[in-house]
Amino acid sequence: MSTTRMTVAKAMTECLKAEGIATVFGYPGAAICPFYDELLNTDIRHVLVRHEVNGGHAASGYARMTGKPAVAIATSGPGALNLITAIATAYMDSIPMVLITGQVNTEQIGRDVFQEADITGSAEPFVKHSYLLKDPKDTARVFKEAFYIAGSGRRGPVLIDIPFDVQKAEIDFEYPEAADIRSYRPSSLGNGQQIKRAINALTEAKKPLICAGGGLFTGNGAELMRKFSEITDIPVVSTMMGLGAMPTDSPRYYGMLGMHGCKSANYAVNHCDTLVLLGARVGDRAISAMKPREDFTVIHIDIDPAEIGKNLAVHIPIVGDITLVLSQLLEAVKEPMVHAEWKAELDEMRGESPIILAKDGYINPKQFMKILDEALPDDSVVVADVGQNQIWAAANITFHSGRFLTSGGMGTMGYSVPAALGAKSATPDREVIAICGDGSFQMQMMELATALQHDINIKIVVMRNNYLGMVRELQERGYNNRLTAVSLDGSPCFTKIAEAYGIESVLVDSPEKAKDAVERMIKSERPFLIEVAVEDLEKTIL
Repeated sequence: MSTTRMTVAKAMTECLKAEGIATVFGYPGAAICPFYDELLNTDIRHVLVRHEVNGGHAASGYARMTGKPAVAIATSGPGALNLITAIATAYMDSIPMVLITGQVNTEQIGRDVFQEADITGSAEPFVKHSYLLKDPKDTARVFKEAFYIAGSGRRGPVLIDIPFDVQKAEIDFEYPEAADIRSYRPSSLGNGQQIKRAINALTEAKKPLICAGGGLFTGNGAELMRKFSEITDIPVVSTMMGLGAMPTDSPRYYGMLGMHGCKSANYAVNHCDTLVLLGARVGDRAISAMKPREDFTVIHIDIDPAEIGKNLAVHIPIVGDITLVLSQLLEAVKEPMVHAEWKAELDEMRGESPIILAKDGYINPKQFMKILDEALPDDSVVVADVGQNQIWAAANITFHSGRFLTSGGMGTMGYSVPAALGAKSATPDREVIAICGDGSFQMQMMELATALQHDINIKIVVMRNNYLGMVRELQERGYNNRLTAVSLDGSPCFTKIAEAYGIESVLVDSPEKAKDAVERMIKSERPFLIEVAVEDLEKTIL
């Protein structure tokens, strides 16, 4: 391959094109202007967000739908620092992203000049890797490595910080066909002996259980997990991040486990004799449902060896790519298994609590979610924020071929709307719904402008109860109902906010209004907002 003479700024765009990047999210500034000037000469779509953190969240939503690294861009100093929350959010949930930031001139670094910040140092705890690109000749190698690192092994965010003068320098550009990093060799296939041990344990098990985690959404891991569950007749529960890996109406699916999970799922993990963890790190909110016990076998499959055994003792560890390991397990199954008695035991634990009608002027959030669920197309993408709204959505919306996206590990408020913008940009033919509370919506409502400017027709549901509801519940239970700094008095009328942006909206304050409002929202081909009036002291578990 021959080299071509060009500026680093142009080379950066050539790197993105070589990686198949069609859409980027960002917010420009002086230190990144050379790159933005070259971006104008490409067909790469740039989505201008209204806050840098939301560019990161939008890239997260895009990456989660494509399974490939997505790109967010910011300028130096405060622009780059504003990305850190999005970087940390992606790191906790293993989302592949490449973050590109501008930096002050090379000779000015360390002199505290205007809009200088050590972003590589500041973001170090939250990135899979980072680069401060000082040598222009390293541009192609750095970009190739960044995309390779972000999208392989345990996925995660990689940061490239590029000084202003480096962007303007000229180089002979040639993009490498592959990255060769001697110190980075992520595992792929699982150890054959461990595969045999796992199959032997499952063959002997009377009450096996699969716990589906967010790692299953890499490649076709979810599809292989369903095949494995079918041929082995093993029931499935999921973490919150694993919601949607198994169709939620499948007879072998028993719900989400954890502190906000359902009775059947939590019963299953406490009564199984063999637990298979698939792409789940078993965080504190999930493991809280498990009673201390030593009478069961744990098989943990994960790409990251550091996660295996970190939160739960493991008897059969298997390190490898979840898709490849599941293929190995399927090949190793000699004959179908049957666990009818175990499933019948779990079936007895199924059940739903009745819906208690709200008082006049409000709607029970569970009732609203059920109405929304009935209207959503099967392949819809639901992006939940953090707080009560997240639990109401996770517990009451079913998933067939659709997806559930949320900030699971970091619990980042303000995630849903920008992540929905990214998810819709990646899958424009799908219905994408952002569900948030009135607290979290006020952290991100400026992105209504982004949706309009770039014709990204997401739908938004704001659950309004005039409180930071999850924190309020915590204060009620743990602090003698001494409510401190949780009232959202002074909040605006959200339908009027939508109207100010020229977005159609409707207030739902009764069950009768809910069905019509949801149908209008689904039929709309433009952004649409529903404000849902929920009683002030509504509880998370309904």
